[in-house]
Amino acid sequence: MRRARRGGGGGGSAAARARAGGGGGSVPARARGAPAAARAAWLRDRCAAMARPPWQCPRAWAPLLLLLLEGPAACAASPADDGAGPGGRGPRGRARGDAGADEAVPRHDSSYGTFAGEFYDLRYLSDDGYAFPTAPPVDPFAKIKVEDCGKTKGCFRYGKPGCNAETCDYFLSYRMIGADVEFELSADTDGWVAVGFSSDKKMGGDDVMACVHDDNGRVRIQHFYNVGQWAKEIQRNPARDEEGVFENNRVTCRFKRPVNVPRDETIVDLHLSWYYLFAWGPAIQGSITRHDIDSPPASERVVSIYKYEDIFMPSAAYQTFSSPFCLLLIVALTFYLLMGTP
Repeated sequence: MRRARRGGGGGGSAAARARAGGGGGSVPARARGAPAAARAAWLRDRCAAMARPPWQCPRAWAPLLLLLLEGPAACAASPADDGAGPGGRGPRGRARGDAGADEAVPRHDSSYGTFAGEFYDLRYLSDDGYAFPTAPPVDPFAKIKVEDCGKTKGCFRYGKPGCNAETCDYFLSYRMIGADVEFELSADTDGWVAVGFSSDKKMGGDDVMACVHDDNGRVRIQHFYNVGQWAKEIQRNPARDEEGVFENNRVTCRFKRPVNVPRDETIVDLHLSWYYLFAWGPAIQGSITRHDIDSPPASERVVSIYKYEDIFMPSAAYQTFSSPFCLLLIVALTFYLLMGTP
């Protein structure tokens, strides 16, 4: 066996220099094949030799010094490094044009750093290598449950007899949820639908909540105050948990609003009873315009949020046939046709 130079210098590979330490740097054959007592004695001698300073026993310290010198180079060429040489999977490895890099090295190994880097690269980087945000998922608008009307919530329907939230000209529901009141509104329009809280049945001095369909396809909840026949938008908006949708030429929305609010002229306390005003109409660039009908419907009496009723109001097209005079006229004509002329 060739004897290595003192201090670990000279040529040859690291492995050869490590083997050149002979009895000082590796376990001798006789120690490997000897009984446990002999191996323990060899280990004790080795520990005693390394306890002395390196210059007194360089042969014992040579393997450790060589390992320290070779360590950085070995780490730089680690296959787990994303940018390590042609076999690496990182940008530097791919930039060298090694076509077989991805095939030669398994896609995943036991390195958590490699797995995390690959996951980030695949999930959060665009084709150009720039990070881009991911939009959160959007829940679809939950369908209004008309079967709960009069039971767990109050409802107002305006339109054809037997209509629901998807077929009525106008629909409104309300229910208590903790300290809030949840409102659901829907109308046959592509503009806006609203409910007003009034001390009388006339427009003027009313607190109004409106769902407005804008040009971007969104439905926004806005707060207005009726000044005479004009609706003035109020920046202070008590609505929360807002959601809305425009589908099948209908504007539908849902929002909550607190029952009790600080004293304000433009916001009423809903624990009191109010007349409800119902209105809907077109919008221009997200701004409401005049309602569709000249005399929008209103509740016949004041409404309490603590009392759930299912109230139907026939639209103008069906009010004629429901009036007492019209019914009397139909009966008279029928009797005349059955009896015949004298």
